Amino acid sequence: MPEPTTPFDLTGRIAVVTGARRGIGRGMAVALAAAGADIIGVSARMEATGSDVQRAVEALGRAFTPYRADFADRAAVAALAARIRARHGTVDILVNNGGDIRRAPAVRYSDADWDYVLEVDLTAQFILARELGGAMVERGSGKIVFTASMLSFQGGVNIAAYTAAKSGIAGLTRALANEWAGTGVNVNAIAPGYIATDNTAALRADPVRFSAISDRIPAGRWGTPEDLGGAVVFLASDAAAYVHGVVLPVDGGWLGR
Repeated sequence: MPEPTTPFDLTGRIAVVTGARRGIGRGMAVALAAAGADIIGVSARMEATGSDVQRAVEALGRAFTPYRADFADRAAVAALAARIRARHGTVDILVNNGGDIRRAPAVRYSDADWDYVLEVDLTAQFILARELGGAMVERGSGKIVFTASMLSFQGGVNIAAYTAAKSGIAGLTRALANEWAGTGVNVNAIAPGYIATDNTAALRADPVRFSAISDRIPAGRWGTPEDLGGAVVFLASDAAAYVHGVVLPVDGGWLGR
């Protein structure tokens, strides 16, 4: 691996980004590629070739390798990790971003939706961290970045399973950091604020909720996937060598309000 020219230089490193096909994951994948990393992009509907994220990464001169996996299928997640390790060896960076959301009042929230969201948003994240992060621990270096949420700090409305999962991600981040910091593996998380993606389309389509949320954001606007780029590059880089167990809000000031 070439020596980095700056602490933020990711040249020669391999980054796995889950949920990379669109939204926040796409923004993170492109930011890491711009910093020099080659990207392994994972999504449940990732195209075998020619995806938008692949074109964006390759336009930056970096390699892109696509994988498709259903995070609701525990065996498929384990098989994904095995395929990545067999083909790419021990990766340098794991961005555990993939996830989903299902909305309903708690009194009508079904067992099926609860199980699905917890499986996709929490259990799958742990399996990938264990399988790919375990190899980092053996090697003595690596970076893991989870995507947490404002709901890692707050309760939300009509998204009980998502809140539970994202609260779990914050705890998992700290637990793995406690175990792995001494091995040279950094485990941290980013907590996006309100970002304009498909997952927030329902909120943005509701004029009352959209106005209430927008009025509370000190920055005066909703975030974009690109707003997460600097944070993920930092946490994936040597600049964050002494940063462990942090859940970093990128929220336009929401939590400080």
